Amino acid sequence: MRADELEARMRTGERFHSLALPPESWVIIRVDGRGFSRYTEDDFDKPFDARFSALMTATARGLLEELGGRYAYTESDEVSLVLPPAFAQFGRRLEKLVSVSASVAASVFTHAAGEPVQFDSRVWLGGSLEDVVDYLSWRQADAARCALNGWCYWALRKAGRTRRQAARALDGAGAAAKHELLSRHGVDYEGLPAWQRNGVGLWWETYEHPGHDPLRGVDVTTLRRRVHVARELPVTGEYRGLAERILLGERDPGAPVPP
Repeated sequence: MRADELEARMRTGERFHSLALPPESWVIIRVDGRGFSRYTEDDFDKPFDARFSALMTATARGLLEELGGRYAYTESDEVSLVLPPAFAQFGRRLEKLVSVSASVAASVFTHAAGEPVQFDSRVWLGGSLEDVVDYLSWRQADAARCALNGWCYWALRKAGRTRRQAARALDGAGAAAKHELLSRHGVDYEGLPAWQRNGVGLWWETYEHPGHDPLRGVDVTTLRRRVHVARELPVTGEYRGLAERILLGERDPGAPVPP
């Protein structure tokens, strides 16, 4: 068999190689840690550990920088990276985006932690800016729900309950009952660090950098770009307003929402 014929026949087996994302759609890549419940079991504080949050924030930053995203959001062991409609890397090929994003996340986290981990990756598509803001609101609501559940679960565990007993005590309990449970165990939930309840957001910001032009002998100011890390995100309507301004590429998205 000729080499070019073999090449053509083998290529037909790559069924998803040419599957591309629709043009002009918003894209969100979400990566999740694989087996992180076991990974964090012994070496990290429960329910939250600032060291682990720093590792996930570094992972989010790596994805934002490597893939040129508009916004990254991390909570628990996941990162959501928003890519604008004009994103064109890899020809918007799905297979490439999923594999590269998972490998970037794993390599950044592994390098920072000093031990190997794995991430999986999936793609979400949005037809409008509002769709993306809805998605981000959904993930932040998930962060709040998981934070409340996690604090309640570990309050019970540290009080001597077994895993099964703690899970059973929380089964069917509403938010008010969970807040009351934490109060009885001396936990001021509303006083906890905001990143635990609301997650961490990262986006690009421009800033003025002072310098000196030696040829003209004058001081100059240039605009540069850097990643802003927000560990005290607003919630509900204010968060939606912030997310919208970031996605629209406004220079100062952290400014207060106008009345």
